[in-house]
Amino acid sequence: MGHGLSAAEALRYSRHLIIPQVGMEGQVRLKNAAVLLIGAGALGSPAALYLAAAGVGRLGLVDPDVVEISNLQRQILHGQSWMGKPKLESAAARLREVNPHVQIEPYPVRLTPANALEIASSYDLLVDGSDNFPTRFLTNDTAFFLRKPLVYGAIHRFQGQAGVFAPHLGGPCYRCLLPQMPPAGSVPSCQEAGVLGVLPGIIGSLQAMEAIKLILGIGQVPLGKLTVYDGLGSSFRSLTLRRDTCCRLCGDAPEIFSVSNSETEAAPSCAIANETMDTITTSELREILAGDFKGLLIDVREPDEHAAAHIGQARLIPLKTLPDELENLPRDREILVHCKAGGRSARAVETLLENGFTRVKNVAGGMDAWLAEEQP
Repeated sequence: MGHGLSAAEALRYSRHLIIPQVGMEGQVRLKNAAVLLIGAGALGSPAALYLAAAGVGRLGLVDPDVVEISNLQRQILHGQSWMGKPKLESAAARLREVNPHVQIEPYPVRLTPANALEIASSYDLLVDGSDNFPTRFLTNDTAFFLRKPLVYGAIHRFQGQAGVFAPHLGGPCYRCLLPQMPPAGSVPSCQEAGVLGVLPGIIGSLQAMEAIKLILGIGQVPLGKLTVYDGLGSSFRSLTLRRDTCCRLCGDAPEIFSVSNSETEAAPSCAIANETMDTITTSELREILAGDFKGLLIDVREPDEHAAAHIGQARLIPLKTLPDELENLPRDREILVHCKAGGRSARAVETLLENGFTRVKNVAGGMDAWLAEEQP
């Protein structure tokens, strides 16, 4: 990157140049900075857009996925014309339109313990826009071992949180907030729980703000501080998060010495992973229901989800009420279970199997896959 600004860049960033805390020196810092974004989805979209618009000279994006129609409600980097194409191609095109002076470096792969250190090593800081716990742990551990700040964000329905983890600057790490991987299936993913489309715009913008502050060296870095936003309550609040002296990574007696560990090598899903679980596709379910099906199809979603869209032959038994309904379920008939995407139904199948039911199958993909098959 160059050491100054061209005339075109000076004009583009003129509103920055008149801010005393930024000025020409700060804008050149932004131009010479490099930020790695993990994920080009809900959080990565606003963060990348604002970092590019601000003039961060080099943006790396890690994302292996393609654009799907369900992304477009919240992932504002992408549009209808990019359906089925790699997200990073869509992201690069959009970001170059926002600011052609920014260098976009795409990594169309999933971040893994095998590639994380190599990918992240040349960047100044990391922005976490991931949607699963193993990648969050991996991003945290990578930032820790490379001694780089990690700008964290997470979203759920109407609530979100953001902060900066940087033990090398005296703050805590992500493992101080969440020491262990949550039990499989205990926390619903965005795919299952849902998220209001505007929420990641708020949290991702906060992440971009903290990244820019870190690059410029201005303001207060929120070390040991987690900003929590409640959309329904229209409120922000700050939670104090102290470094855990017993943290397995950054504590006084660490136990983790590599980015390869039990959390980072776990499957990137909150659903129960059971290789012995019988599973059918939604296409197979259609064939079964069209035949002489004598069994029971159970929908373990919530009533509002069922009211919005449902399979006519399904019996609604929300997952949380399933244990109370076990005595009323047939043990001599086949039971098929579905939910929105397959996570809750997998937990329901586990519950049924643990209680002596033997002819039980999980419907992979759930209602999302069922409805996708009906799209023209």
